[in-house]
Amino acid sequence: MIPTQAAFPAARFRRQRRTAALRDLAQEHRLSVKDLIWPIFVTDVPGADAEVPSMPGVTRRTVDGAARAAEEAARLGIPAICLFPYTDPALKTEACEEAWNPDNLSNRAVRAIKAAAPEIAVMTDVALDPYNANGHDGLVKDGVILNDETVEALVKMALAQAEAGADILGPSDMMDGRIGAMRAALEAQGHPDVAILSYAAKYASAFYGPFRDAVGASGALKGDKKTYQMNPGNSDEAVRLVARDLAEGADMVMVKPGMPYLDICRRVKDAFGVPTYAYQVSGEYAMLTGAIRNGWLRDEVMLESLLGFKRAGCDGILTYFAPEAAAVLGPAG
Repeated sequence: MIPTQAAFPAARFRRQRRTAALRDLAQEHRLSVKDLIWPIFVTDVPGADAEVPSMPGVTRRTVDGAARAAEEAARLGIPAICLFPYTDPALKTEACEEAWNPDNLSNRAVRAIKAAAPEIAVMTDVALDPYNANGHDGLVKDGVILNDETVEALVKMALAQAEAGADILGPSDMMDGRIGAMRAALEAQGHPDVAILSYAAKYASAFYGPFRDAVGASGALKGDKKTYQMNPGNSDEAVRLVARDLAEGADMVMVKPGMPYLDICRRVKDAFGVPTYAYQVSGEYAMLTGAIRNGWLRDEVMLESLLGFKRAGCDGILTYFAPEAAAVLGPAG
């Protein structure tokens, strides 16, 4: 409802836009470095620590490189890093055993980051696609992605990440029941303080292509992910999924992708009032970066796009722009 206000000329909206100081005083939403989570890709495959062709400016990092990125994040004031592994194809199997290996690439990177920059929160990805010979987020049998068997595997993966020192687990698989199973296992195994940021509303989107290149899953994927990721035409379902994951023990929830789904972010925040995040995914990053590098858009679109998440109700954003945005925003006061 629009409140009663004076008519023109008593009301002149331009009065509050006249100077930078007045615009600052009237600004409703602000973006801070503390709103950012920086997703990075790690690898120990020789020669793979190079720029991802479909994500200009984004480079896969060695474990040592991940530790240096955490130190950079600490200097910039970025509070959290999220890890995604580019797994050696020789370690990918249909059973995905490498996913819960205590010494797998992701778990080694967690330990290295916590040693180098203990103040940085480390978030991990809980999904089988980086380890799956089929490229899917779940175990596959006769072309069907298995739900309950996948949840059992994901629990083992989550526990291994918690043991490695992860602060936040990010289940991105979209299997039914996985949040409750993970929360129960974390409590039972002595990890009650490990947070779960659930990818509660993750859509079967065409914006993920560059990410799959970055983790080496593009060539492996057989079929699509529409039987477990959400239909882009659905909105009410997202609210139901968020409600379910919160009831099962999620501490925070995420909408993915970001910019095409800001309406979902707003609905989730309004409905639940819980910590709500969005992922400005690889396709969004590639689209904006490509346009900026070609001179079709100005650099300012980076911060404008991120501010849009805050206006839609998000408490934070996973974005590959994090270090560039942090450099512009400066340390939070």
